Amino acid sequence: MPTRPQPLMNSQPASPTLTVDGIEVPIQGARNLLEVIRRADIDLPTFCYHSDLSVYGACRLCLVDVEGRGIQGACSTPPEPGLRVRTQTEEVREIRRIAIELLLANHDQQCPTCPKSAGCQLREVARKLGVARVRFKPVHQPVPVDRSSPALVRDPNKCVLCGDCVRFCAEIQGIGAIDFAGRGHQAAVLPAFGKDLGQVECVNCGQCAAVCPTGALTPRSEIDEVWAALNDPKRTVVVQVAPAVRVALGEAFGLPP
Repeated sequence: MPTRPQPLMNSQPASPTLTVDGIEVPIQGARNLLEVIRRADIDLPTFCYHSDLSVYGACRLCLVDVEGRGIQGACSTPPEPGLRVRTQTEEVREIRRIAIELLLANHDQQCPTCPKSAGCQLREVARKLGVARVRFKPVHQPVPVDRSSPALVRDPNKCVLCGDCVRFCAEIQGIGAIDFAGRGHQAAVLPAFGKDLGQVECVNCGQCAAVCPTGALTPRSEIDEVWAALNDPKRTVVVQVAPAVRVALGEAFGLPP
């Protein structure tokens, strides 16, 4: 008699899972709860987390409620099978609101004239959390804007101390032109010895401005100089577009990288 074909058995065991807001999500090698939560398409705000950088855990926006453990930072908590996580409890949302209000209290809120106005993560998170007013008084005194760099403008009055620029400069670029200085409410991100950015070993790569969530670090605009050159009858203006710009424009319009 012919033998009955045996069903094929899956040799790979199922990936362990945990539960996020009632959704069972596979861990699949995720390094922390934040990666698992984002895999579930749940929007969890954060300033200081980038997958290419070390975990810093400074902004405290990605806090979640882990059953049996209380409030935890999602970026610094490793995933474990069976964990039950809630991301939007009233307690967690209130902690996030307070964190945003404290940042806004010491933030230069000249949003209409800020170069990062259209893409400011601080404004976006404040809007999503429903922050309608700031209940706290500022403790910082305004400091001068650093325009010494030929490529960047550094505005300490808009810094939220997320540390993204510090870690990117040191860990990815290997330069270390800026770092944290001071303690408590006097903490700040500065070039070495309190110098201006144009006086230290900054290579003007602009990566710090790319990861900055606010207008604390932005590319230096030369629009006024360009208009002056265009309106100068004694000058012939030539435009040269860098290859990297063409690639970036292609990606912006949906072309493959």
